[in-house]
Amino acid sequence: MIRVLIVDDQEMIRTGLRTIVDAHPDLEVVGETGDALAAIRELDAMAPDVVLMDIRMPGIDGVEATRRIRRSYPPEKLRILVLTTFDQDEFVLAAVRAGADGFFSKGASPAELTAGIVRVAGGGRALSATAVDALVDHVAEDKGAPSDPAVAARFEALTPRELEIVRAIVTGLDNTQIAADLYLSPLTVKTHANRAMMKVGARDRAQLVSFAVLAGIHP
Repeated sequence: MIRVLIVDDQEMIRTGLRTIVDAHPDLEVVGETGDALAAIRELDAMAPDVVLMDIRMPGIDGVEATRRIRRSYPPEKLRILVLTTFDQDEFVLAAVRAGADGFFSKGASPAELTAGIVRVAGGGRALSATAVDALVDHVAEDKGAPSDPAVAARFEALTPRELEIVRAIVTGLDNTQIAADLYLSPLTVKTHANRAMMKVGARDRAQLVSFAVLAGIHP
C-alpha cells in the first residue's frame, strides 16, 4: 500500500483529493494538512511514501516546502508530487529544481492523478501534458539555466543522433516533424527516441523532457 500525505490549504481540495486517493486500491491517505510547515514537522510520524503538495499556500509555498523536505528526505526515502492550478513555466521548473518528482494540474482526471502517484512512488517522474509544455516554453526562453550534474551524466551515453533528437523533442516537435527536419523516417526517429529514454531511465517522453531540462539540454 502506498501511503499518501495531502498538503493543501483549501479544505475542499483536500477532501476531493482524499476521496480520489482512497478510492484507489493501492493508495492510502495517512494524513492531511493545510500548513506546509506542519507537514514537514509531521513527516516522521505519518511516514508517507508520497506527499501531494500544493504549490500556493500561506506561510511557505510548495516549492520552498519541497526544498526543505529534500534536505532531510532524499528521493529514495520520500517522493513529492506537486499540484497546482497554475501551469506557468516558472512554477514547474522551480518545483522540479526544488526536488519534486512530479507536477500535475489540479484539473487532471482522477485516473491521471492516481496513475501519477503510483508512478512517482515507484521511482519515476510524472508530469502532466501542460507541465511538459511549460518546461518546453521555459527551455526556449532560458538557455542559461544551471544543470543538475547527476542528471546530465545520464545523457553522456547518448549518441550524437540520439542527443539531436532529444533536443528536438524538448522543442515540442513530434516524431513526424522531427523526421521531416532531419530527413529521417518517423520510425527511425521513434527508435532513437526510445533508445534515448532507455539510456537515461525515462519512462516516457514527458519524463525525458524533464530530465533534459534538469540536465541543461537546450534546443
